[in-house]
Amino acid sequence: MADSTRIEHDFLGDREIPADVYYGVQTLRAIENFRITGIPIYIEPKMIQALGYVKKAAALANMDLDVLPEDIGQAIVRACDSVIAGDLNDQFVVDVIQGGAGTSTNMNANEVIANKALEILGHEKGKYDIVHPNNHVNCSQSTNDAYPTAFRVALLLIIPELTEAMKSLAKAFRDKSAGFRDVLKMGRTQLQDAVPMSLGQEFGAFATTISEDTERLDVVQALFHEINLGATAIGTGINAPSGYAPVAVDHLRRLIGIPLKSSEDLVEATWDTGAYVQLSGVLRRVAVKLSKICNDLRLLSSGPRAGFNEINLPKMQPGSSIMPGKVNPVIPEVVNQIAFQVIGMDLTVTLAAEAGQLQLNVMEPVMAFDLFVMLEMLRRGCRVLEEKCVTGITANRERCRELVLNSIGIVTALNPIIGYEASAAIAREALETGRPVHDLALEKGLIEKEKLDEILSVENLMNPRFFRKG
Repeated sequence: MADSTRIEHDFLGDREIPADVYYGVQTLRAIENFRITGIPIYIEPKMIQALGYVKKAAALANMDLDVLPEDIGQAIVRACDSVIAGDLNDQFVVDVIQGGAGTSTNMNANEVIANKALEILGHEKGKYDIVHPNNHVNCSQSTNDAYPTAFRVALLLIIPELTEAMKSLAKAFRDKSAGFRDVLKMGRTQLQDAVPMSLGQEFGAFATTISEDTERLDVVQALFHEINLGATAIGTGINAPSGYAPVAVDHLRRLIGIPLKSSEDLVEATWDTGAYVQLSGVLRRVAVKLSKICNDLRLLSSGPRAGFNEINLPKMQPGSSIMPGKVNPVIPEVVNQIAFQVIGMDLTVTLAAEAGQLQLNVMEPVMAFDLFVMLEMLRRGCRVLEEKCVTGITANRERCRELVLNSIGIVTALNPIIGYEASAAIAREALETGRPVHDLALEKGLIEKEKLDEILSVENLMNPRFFRKG
């Protein structure tokens, strides 16, 4: 054996491990078996942190119940603190997509913590007769309760980051709404002229729809408070001492300050992935709404000469390698693409959840990877949309007003006074001749000028009052 390696063994045989790494033989086998994405699990630091919390809570519970020697337990607790602090993130190297229901991730954590604990106790890495990854770090646990619990804790740590980004984006739209409250513009349905409104109302609706989804995220978070720690292999608690589950959950609750609770049915909780489907569905909803908003921003800024040109998006970069002066709406475009990716990942989560059999769903690694990516991409998408687009949007006030006054859509405001048929006749003539609705209505003597001017005033078109006939 070279000085730079150490020998470790499992029931499949002996392997050389680099001497300086904290992971061990089972992690090495996982590295070799799962060359899938090239993305290691440390891509999501909150999952590593959550694993540290779970292993620490387990060690504390095991010491409380006298199934783990105090010196070994305290060394494991200190090693977990290093994991929680992020000091050992680079040692979590197994691929995010893996077979085995997360066993490779769990063993990666067990080996790193065992070897760190050995170091704390003054021993060389790999001296598992003193601190063993399975016997000590994984004491009273199975991958099937430790991994899902860490997964849920990680989600509870990450979801608020997206919520905060969405709240900030909603506020940016709300601020623009206030600034655009007096900008008269044409509302549209089916991409056709409808009735007037204010640009402020349009942007206010963007703020409202995003705020609605922050509430949905708050609701779905509560589903992850229920965990199956203590279920061990299939929910029966085999190999865990009596009373372990409530003690371990209580320690974990106090460690992270989140109101976690043990599932009332640990067998069901060990295979149930409904909460992941629910979260994925909410993230899909967020993505769809964000994409719709970005579609609108692209339309409203289209042109600048041959499109709507009602708003100006910040100019972020030259838009063409061949067309001088062209600037593209690159920020809404990238958020559109984030949305498409999230929508596709939602399908993956759905299929993975459906693929569970009997007492376990082995597909949780792909669900974890996709949900972490969805949350992070949406968070970044909200931030970039806010900071590089929404805050810098300006209104082309005169262009907006011109489109309203030249539109036949304002004739709708005359319906209660002159009736639908007369209004339709004016609309048809205005379209055919290009003459303003105001002039035609006045010319035909269908309404007095004073009332016509009041109905078609800028203020009334943005905030219409009901006018009775007569």
